[in-house]
Amino acid sequence: MCSRWVVLAFCCLGQLCAGQSLKPQIAAPQLATNNPTLTTVALEKPFCMFDSSLYPNKSYVIYLYAMKELASAISSLVTTNNSKPLNSTFQQTSGGKLGPYKAAMFNVPNCASPPKFTDVGDVTKVSDVLKQYLFRVGDDGTCLYDPNFLAVCNPPLTPDTTYRFKYVLVDSTEGIMKDQTLWSDPIKTRRAKLPLKIDTWPGQRSGGMIVITSILSVLVFLLLAGLLASVSSAVMGSEASSAETKHMSQTIQQSEPRPQLSSE
Repeated sequence: MCSRWVVLAFCCLGQLCAGQSLKPQIAAPQLATNNPTLTTVALEKPFCMFDSSLYPNKSYVIYLYAMKELASAISSLVTTNNSKPLNSTFQQTSGGKLGPYKAAMFNVPNCASPPKFTDVGDVTKVSDVLKQYLFRVGDDGTCLYDPNFLAVCNPPLTPDTTYRFKYVLVDSTEGIMKDQTLWSDPIKTRRAKLPLKIDTWPGQRSGGMIVITSILSVLVFLLLAGLLASVSSAVMGSEASSAETKHMSQTIQQSEPRPQLSSE
């Protein structure tokens, strides 16, 4: 009974329940903060979306396609005339400008056993839960430049650019598309701030940063005070030693017997 409520919660959170328009959704802010970033977008994986298209004793995978919103509607198709999914790459489509490219391939999420929200609060499990529930587009910064990379390349997205995304269910045995979602709503990556426009006023800093800055300032002050005290002590000691040496020299001179003049 509990697992059914968990499934329903995931379904409603991603707005992927039956009767709704099936399309990729941006991840809930409770699970993916700072989303989108300059070069990534975190999406909810397609839990329970393709159940009606799954058949026993069949093997399926999910393809995720991405394209820039400016790409033409004609070029938004992700299959060939014989229902074969496109294998277009990031480079071939100029990063999605000329049409959709395959950004990811992963197993169909298990609708009967989704991740548990309670595990998100466990620091030892939160990473695995998020990987099961979310996919971050643009999360691979090295695949474009690695000549030995053979998997699907998921390179960083372009800042301040609007993208759309689509999930496709593929029969991995026959290599044909069995189902697909609509294209997602437009999702725009963040714009990089110019250095002159970055607000450095303390009021915009976090409380932790202010505390750390205060502690460092106090430590620097104590260090300088200690250094000055050491220098002053050394100078005073040197002057005292010099005065003592001079006093001893005068004392010795006064105590030496003076030669007496002989009288004839």
